[in-house]
Amino acid sequence: MKKGIFITFEGGEGSGKSTHIACAADYLRKKKKKVLVVRDPGSTQISEAIRAILLDSKNQEMAMETELFLYLAARAQFVKEMIMPALQKGMVVISDRFEDSTVVYQGFAGGISPKRIQKIVPEARGNLVPQLTFLLDVSVEEGLRRAGRTDRMEQKSVAFHEKIRRGYLALARKNRKRFMVIATEAPFDKVRKKIEEGLDRAIA
Repeated sequence: MKKGIFITFEGGEGSGKSTHIACAADYLRKKKKKVLVVRDPGSTQISEAIRAILLDSKNQEMAMETELFLYLAARAQFVKEMIMPALQKGMVVISDRFEDSTVVYQGFAGGISPKRIQKIVPEARGNLVPQLTFLLDVSVEEGLRRAGRTDRMEQKSVAFHEKIRRGYLALARKNRKRFMVIATEAPFDKVRKKIEEGLDRAIA
């Protein structure tokens, strides 16, 4: 069985994930790699339906536990339906968010204890862990300005988003071998170059 490579991009709102993921995929394809780009939650019919519920600004009263289980349900579906088959074919899979987002958004910022999350989250992804995670770091003020604050997650308080940023940086410190932290308020080409250097090491 071929062994693929699983790479994730993490970061707060407006950190530039979508743009840099597209550039990363193009870079790898130029190197003759077969690439699948997915987003968490999303990418399958079921997961996209769950995503619509999660991000609907009308759902302001959603309990944090409900939010947690909806994210895990969407993830379980796209891991089984898309990610694992692609990895078994030897592809490079790039995901816009994954389990680290759950730990940070529903844990660090949402208030669900890390111990509870650590017991629950493996049910959604099995033994799947990224080989490389890019953390695109941006100040909360700049990130929310870029994002426009249109969906339910973006509309959460500034204090919530500050906790998100601190949570991500704490995770990166605990997982230095997996995380590559890149400040995205730097010039675009500089950020792109650093990501490409990380990709080169991952596929070497």
